[in-house]
Amino acid sequence: MKKRILVVDDEPDILSIVEARLIALGYEVLTARDGQEGLNTARKESPDMILLDLMLPKLDGYKVCRMLKFDKTYDHIPIVIFSAKGSVADKKMAEEVGADAYLTKPFNQETFKQTIQKLIGS
Repeated sequence: MKKRILVVDDEPDILSIVEARLIALGYEVLTARDGQEGLNTARKESPDMILLDLMLPKLDGYKVCRMLKFDKTYDHIPIVIFSAKGSVADKKMAEEVGADAYLTKPFNQETFKQTIQKLIGS
């Protein structure tokens, strides 16, 4: 069975590019366009991994990550923050809310692939 990855991003172009890359790597992809939808989808579908933008409408990525990581039902799901924000403070905050990895947009295709495979395999 294919591993399922939830991609949460409010920019349609980025969402479709990331979705296409993940499908090409052999994953099933779920998408959400804002933080609340991402949280709801994660809780309903319990994906194998979540790729989560930080700057989202309704709930930001930090809040979504914290809510999932501090809930015993979902804390096992690896969450990769992928954001245009790349400061040390942003990365530290992501770590504090429980993110498993941090990728800065635009990201290197090989780094993207390695990060996912390290966390959930192929």
